[in-house]
Amino acid sequence: FAFPPVPDVVGWGPSSSDFPSALPGLARGGSRDSARVGGAGVVGGGSGAAAAGRAYSFKVVLLGEGCVGKTSLVLRYCENKFNDKHITTLQASFLTKKLNIGGKRVNLAIWDTAGQERFHALGPIYYRDSNGAILVYDITDEDSFQKVKNWVKELRKMLGNEICLCIVGNKIDLEKERHVSIQEAESYAESVGAKHYHTSAKQNKGIEELFLDLCKRMIETAQVDERAKGNGSSQPGTARRGVQIIDDEPQAQTSGGGCCSSG
Repeated sequence: FAFPPVPDVVGWGPSSSDFPSALPGLARGGSRDSARVGGAGVVGGGSGAAAAGRAYSFKVVLLGEGCVGKTSLVLRYCENKFNDKHITTLQASFLTKKLNIGGKRVNLAIWDTAGQERFHALGPIYYRDSNGAILVYDITDEDSFQKVKNWVKELRKMLGNEICLCIVGNKIDLEKERHVSIQEAESYAESVGAKHYHTSAKQNKGIEELFLDLCKRMIETAQVDERAKGNGSSQPGTARRGVQIIDDEPQAQTSGGGCCSSG
């Protein structure tokens, strides 16, 4: 079995450890916020990773059934745009976003994947080495919620508990047509160690909160892993997840490179 070719604009799904070399070539498919992750700095390790002058680079993947609004969520978040017409994603698209959260600079590489069943086999290409996953369902479509459960099982099997999971009920502007109960969705999310969010790309509701909370969770996990690494603890996901902490301070350019990880 051979995977179908991935379009040139998408690239071959780099892991977060590939960011400095991979992103410049991919940014032509990104948003206005697209930029080389980390600027001109060097990758720095050590215990002061959250200090001024350093940035976290995280890889986030969106997964879910077709027509649930994954692309609309990303476009609303990165470019504040919304299109009433359905946009079909072929295989995957890529955007970036730069944030400052509590004085910590964060670079997000966001992979928006196709929901059609024929592209399901390509999932691992895009979610490998991800620090966070946003699993989207349509609140008016019960089947799309069941598909989220399948993705959760796959991600837990492939990536363990180290990835930060967000389960998102999208299209809350269609509340009168809801077919997935809030209680059921929130209870399920809690049972699998995920957080649940309610969003509407059309009305621009809940999206900023979703990404902000996810970033905070990934930062916290990165800091925990970094402290554990500094104490000499062995973290099984350290090499795989590959969070980068970029140091833009000139005096740090002589220091050795290193990585820490995030879930």
